[in-house]
Formats: sequence, structure tokens, C-alpha cells
Amino acid sequence: MKRVLFVLGQLSDNDIEWMIDNGKKQTINEGEFLVKQGEAIENIYIVLSGSFKIFNERNPKVNIAQIGSGEIIGEMSFLDERPPSVSVVTTETSSVYSISLVRMKQFMEVDTRFAARLYYSIGLLLSDRLRKTTGRLGYGEVEEDEDMDEININVLSQIGQAGSRFTRMLNKFAES
Repeated sequence: MKRVLFVLGQLSDNDIEWMIDNGKKQTINEGEFLVKQGEAIENIYIVLSGSFKIFNERNPKVNIAQIGSGEIIGEMSFLDERPPSVSVVTTETSSVYSISLVRMKQFMEVDTRFAARLYYSIGLLLSDRLRKTTGRLGYGEVEEDEDMDEININVLSQIGQAGSRFTRMLNKFAES
């Protein structure tokens, strides 16, 4: 399942409109870094199209992950304000939605309900990622993306709406 659905499913339509109005589309050419390990980031990203490789620069030949449309980049640095522990580079020309971390935090101070929804949604996303990682490492059940049985019913009920919101975001930035 696309990770952005965890986030967009918990936000309101007004939240999404604010994000669309305050973010922008960026095109990144093949081989360009979106995130550089150890360097502070200024934005949080949602992949609109294309493909990215995530790796640790100490061992660049080993891919940690390959991600594409619907994935979120920068959420950990958003939460803990530390530089990323990995690098993210495009494997083909790609486009992302980006929004300034400073702008997001300013808005969160004004709209605390938005802040609560955003933090909750990122918590869900990270919880899902941790469950899958521990399963792959042999410390639990291996969960597949298609296995919806284990997803909290409250999250599952929001997935359809989240998909519509992501489509709206894609359509908005297709115009620019």
C-alpha cells in the first residue's frame, strides 16, 4: 500500500487544500539527490511519479529500498529534526510534491488539530514500516502490503478517501 494513504487518510479535506496551496511540484532528473545523508533537509516530500533509491553512503551498492509514487520522504527528519541517516537519489526523472518544514510547523502552531492529525498519521506510517521491517528481519510475522487484515479498521476506512485525495493532489500538480 502507498504510504501516503496513511497520512492523507487521517487529514481533512481542508488540510489537503492547505497543503496543495502551500506546497509545490519539483522535477528531479535521473541521478540527482533529493536527500543527502547527514545534511539537514528543508522539505517533506510525496513522490508523485518516478522512482528513487534509498541507500546508506557507507555502503552505496546496497539498496535499502526502491520507492515510487505515493511514498513519503523526510518524515523522520520532520519528527526528530535530525539530518537523514540515508540518501535518496532518483533512478529516473521523477516528480515530487514538496512542502517546507518551516511552513508546516508554522501552520501547526496555528491549527493544532491539523498538527494532531498529521502527527497521528505519521505515527501510523512509521508503525507500519517498523512492523514490516521487524518481520523481514525475522522477529515477527512478515507482512505483505496487500495484507489488509492487520490494518486497524479506522485506518482501513480512510483508505478510499485517502486515494481520492492523492489523486486530487496528482491532478493539481499535473496542471503546473
